[in-house]
Amino acid sequence: MTYVVTDACIKCKYMDCIEVCPVDCFYEGENFLVIHPDECIDCGVCEPECPVDAIKPDTEPGLEAWLELNRKFALSWPNITHKGTPPADRDEWAKVEDKLAEHFSPEPGKGL
Repeated sequence: MTYVVTDACIKCKYMDCIEVCPVDCFYEGENFLVIHPDECIDCGVCEPECPVDAIKPDTEPGLEAWLELNRKFALSWPNITHKGTPPADRDEWAKVEDKLAEHFSPEPGKGL
């Protein structure tokens, strides 16, 4: 098992999860975070830290595509080990659903 970040994170990117990850397996995109599934140790400490419930165990049904998306972008985005500044409008995006098709950016983040 591993954990994956889902579309609830898109344009929210609170980054509270990064502060508690003991193995630094988060990678930063322009408006989204991913977890490298081969680095995640399945400890689960990140899941309750996410205020928008974007982090899920990959054992939940229907998360196969999210597992592959996390894997793909973890290979090209910069590793992030410290919480940065979340987007100013993150609370406005927190309740928006199905953000992948219209709001996901494949561009890398700044990395910290």
